[in-house]
Amino acid sequence: MVVVLAFRFAKAPIMPQITNPILPGFNPDPSILRVGDDYYIATSTFEWFPGVQIHHSKDLANWTLVTRPLNRKTQLDMRGDPDSCGVWAPCLTHDGEKFWLVYTDVKRKDGSFKDAHNYIVWADKIEGPWSDPIYTNSSGFDPSLFHDDDGRKWFVNMTWDHRRRPLLFAGIALQEFDPIAEKLVGPVKNIYQGTDLKLVEGPHLYKRNGKDGKPWYYLLTAEGGTAYDHAVTFARSRNIDGPYETHPDKHILTSKDAPFAALQRAGHGDLVETPEGKTFLVHLTGRPTTQDRRCVLGRETAIQEAYWGDDDWIHVKQGPVPSLHVEVPGTRDETSYWAEQRYSFDKGLSVDFQWLRTPEPERIFNTDSGKLRLIGRESIGSWFEQSLVARRQTHFSYDAETTVDFTPADERTMAGLTAYYSRYNFFYLAVTAHSDGKRELLIMSSEMSWPDGNLEFPADPVSIPDTGKIRLALTIRGRDLQFFYALEGQELQPIGPVLDASLLSDECGGHQAHGSFTGAFVGVAAQDLNGTASTADFDHFIYRPVQHQSDRYEV
Repeated sequence: MVVVLAFRFAKAPIMPQITNPILPGFNPDPSILRVGDDYYIATSTFEWFPGVQIHHSKDLANWTLVTRPLNRKTQLDMRGDPDSCGVWAPCLTHDGEKFWLVYTDVKRKDGSFKDAHNYIVWADKIEGPWSDPIYTNSSGFDPSLFHDDDGRKWFVNMTWDHRRRPLLFAGIALQEFDPIAEKLVGPVKNIYQGTDLKLVEGPHLYKRNGKDGKPWYYLLTAEGGTAYDHAVTFARSRNIDGPYETHPDKHILTSKDAPFAALQRAGHGDLVETPEGKTFLVHLTGRPTTQDRRCVLGRETAIQEAYWGDDDWIHVKQGPVPSLHVEVPGTRDETSYWAEQRYSFDKGLSVDFQWLRTPEPERIFNTDSGKLRLIGRESIGSWFEQSLVARRQTHFSYDAETTVDFTPADERTMAGLTAYYSRYNFFYLAVTAHSDGKRELLIMSSEMSWPDGNLEFPADPVSIPDTGKIRLALTIRGRDLQFFYALEGQELQPIGPVLDASLLSDECGGHQAHGSFTGAFVGVAAQDLNGTASTADFDHFIYRPVQHQSDRYEV
């Protein structure tokens, strides 16, 4: 009997299993697309430039960043955009001839009003070049483009009502897009107001024949806000302009009623079908740590298997609570995820790095000398022009290290290593000068400092020689952050106290629970508050993932 059972198990079809998320660390609001055998996911980048990340995969398990399409001033200029504004919720589609990308540039998010401008760009190839944008509207955010099988194109976005009559998130607006005239045409219709969970957003339209052979239009939305009440809501109609009936289960995916699930904040999704006919849902998620439930890695992208029932409704396999482990066509190779990344700058800036807001990077850095030269501009925390180049934190524990060559003129010039979330949440170890002109190392922090943004100084400054390179490093082990430094030819030694790295999270990034949307970064910065554009040279940058016992998801 034992042999028979073993034989049966051996013959059972087994698909590879991966562990969510598939895009770890600040990769929210996924929009997925398959063209032939190629899958693409576009995710939000908010105030980080260039705008929109597009990852590619052949098997839904292994993903590679292939482009950030919004990479020039004519497409995107976010100078002045507050924290967690900028590029929201891109939608990536293909109409059989070319790729289309729809996105929002948010200029204001706090208070009663939203200034959210929606645009469309296109390209023949995913790598580009991508067109200059077509402006569409500013009635709300989270735009999406649907290509119907009759050749017509339809634009949907959530709408915002500052009067709250009756809802602030007033519903999903539908309007036709004319690609020849390059504008929205015809009437605007509010086609869906969501459920009692409210805050309906993130719309995507689909078309699929039912069991009776007649087509259904399906509308996928997000509700509940992007924190712990988030959910994916589904609806359908026989007509594209409604009326839409809500799924009998309301929410096909959510963690709101499962506070101990590994994947929290589940919502804002999109659907894709494999060539074999399997359906998958990609969705936003967060992995909280500490008893304060802080998502240091921000909002990430996960995947779930789904299926169509005999009732012509979609259902998430083992849902609605998202699964940490999911079967997909491919087997994930974890090698690169756990590999040390040693960045040199002799061939330019690695694709892993981004900077804040400006489409004129030549004003804040260059690699002409084979080093990363930062040009000191405005203060760390400026919403306009600051020299800060960083990469995502994609592990709960890691080491980072760099070497800086910098001669400060006075206390208003500084350069160094930073663990950064926003102007209100960062830690910064900088080479600067005392008021007498002597060099010193100074730790500056901004810890949940909204609305004033005042600095704290967790330790006394450390005097260092007036010449010579300085080695700077930090370690993060769960919520514990420790800075280190070394003079030339010496070993690293700690500087300052252990700091709370869990503050670098959505939950601490702003003044309201739904107000911060990015994730922690680590990188280098330089400031010249005298306006003389002094420079600092960084030889290299190291990011070393660490498996640590405090990390419940990775050990």
